[in-house]
Amino acid sequence: MNSEIFWSEAISLNSFSFPIKELKVVQTHISYVFITDKWVYKIKKPVNFGFLDFTTLEKRRYFCEKEVELNRRLCPDLYLGVVPITKEGEIFKVEGRGEPVEYAVKMKRLPEEGMMVRLLREKRITERHIDLIVEALVPFYKEAQTGEKVNYYGSLEVISYNTEENFSQTIGFVGKALSEDKYKFIVNYTRSFIEGEKRLFEKRIQEGFIREGHGDLYSANICFEDFKRVYIFDCIEFNERFRCGDVCSDIAFLAMDLDFNRYRNLSDYFVEGYLKKSEDFELLQLLNFYKCYRAYVRGKIGCFTFASSEVPEREREEALKRAQEYFDLAYFYAGGIPRLIIFMGLSGTGKTFLAYKLLDRRPAVYVSSDVVRKKLLNLELNGHYYAPFEKGIYSPQMSEKTYQKMLEIAKEELSFGRDVILDATFRDLKLRDWVRDTFKNFSVKIYWIWCRAKDETVKKRLNQRIYEGTVSDALWDIYLAQKERFQPPLECDPLLILDTEESSQVLEEVILDFLQSS
Repeated sequence: MNSEIFWSEAISLNSFSFPIKELKVVQTHISYVFITDKWVYKIKKPVNFGFLDFTTLEKRRYFCEKEVELNRRLCPDLYLGVVPITKEGEIFKVEGRGEPVEYAVKMKRLPEEGMMVRLLREKRITERHIDLIVEALVPFYKEAQTGEKVNYYGSLEVISYNTEENFSQTIGFVGKALSEDKYKFIVNYTRSFIEGEKRLFEKRIQEGFIREGHGDLYSANICFEDFKRVYIFDCIEFNERFRCGDVCSDIAFLAMDLDFNRYRNLSDYFVEGYLKKSEDFELLQLLNFYKCYRAYVRGKIGCFTFASSEVPEREREEALKRAQEYFDLAYFYAGGIPRLIIFMGLSGTGKTFLAYKLLDRRPAVYVSSDVVRKKLLNLELNGHYYAPFEKGIYSPQMSEKTYQKMLEIAKEELSFGRDVILDATFRDLKLRDWVRDTFKNFSVKIYWIWCRAKDETVKKRLNQRIYEGTVSDALWDIYLAQKERFQPPLECDPLLILDTEESSQVLEEVILDFLQSS
């Protein structure tokens, strides 16, 4: 019976023996979390993902007890114990009497204003917060269990098993969550690193750096009580293979998480602080390898969420976007070079249409001049602001600001391994020179795609736009003015010239071949 209970619906305000004002329910792929005014209760789902098995009541009770035991290492007063859930009549009771039908981990409720994810989101995280984390982690790893049993999890056998498991479990998402070339690049990097650094991995075992650590050390599992205390909670209890390993794997996880949230300065500060206090300077040689591994794991989890039919559609799409970003970050750590793909040409020649077609085949950050311009002016994206050529919001000055902002966005995204698609006319040589100047000392591959079409085709497309919800404001007279002043991009290299009269299927394949061969 237990395995069929949807606890998010079965537990209500009446399920508790004490009065509560509000009950908040959070659901993950492996648990239900019930947050009351003072206490938090976590129920494990009866699932089996291979790497964890909660399919029986006995197993769920065991792992509840294991969760309390392990997490008390860093948070001795936060985890209060394991409590039964019983059924009294038609009501399920938390901490009830009688025969348990389920078990839950009971914890104190942490202050939401101190959650690290919230501090990151609100840009309130500081170096002092990072100091508290380092001060907690250094003695934790020094005292954490090690020895022959734990050392096994630092072996090449286990490391390779972990990484290969990731690759096999995500191959079905290639083309959706990451491109095939990035997938192959990460796989080759990982295998080559493991093979080439055998002595380093063995040395880490011999020197005692394989420990029973946390396993899930990132911002979602960290909370601060002002600047007095840090809680590092929710370690992995269900699988020793994920919890035990090189301490670098844990450190890399949090460093990666800070990078992901665009706090690269604090990521570096965290690593430097840990190195200084732990004196484990050799850790740097493994840092990018484990950052890549951790980013890939987060991408995998995002894929699992995207593939879960019970998750609402909006959450699934958000999970896919996060997965794409994590995989791009893994690619960056592996030493991959991101791509800047520029769709250029006159209005109505198919730039936006083809850019979106490419996005369906190759995940990237899409940056449109039409969107950026209106955001800079705080205008509605679907509102139309028609004006004569180079007048109003399309003045030369506003256009320059738009292109500068587009390049600024592209530079930021590319620096984290993301591919970027720019969609704009780029009709002046000066604007194209800006691209080359911006990225002349940047590790990036630039591809230019010049879209062209016959006048009658363009006129037909632009007339259709009047009745469609497009962001672009360009009409026939604007196209003619652009055409008169357009400077052909013959200096661009590599350059793909596309006659967009062809079918979209043919054009898609031509673009993909161009990106792979250039």
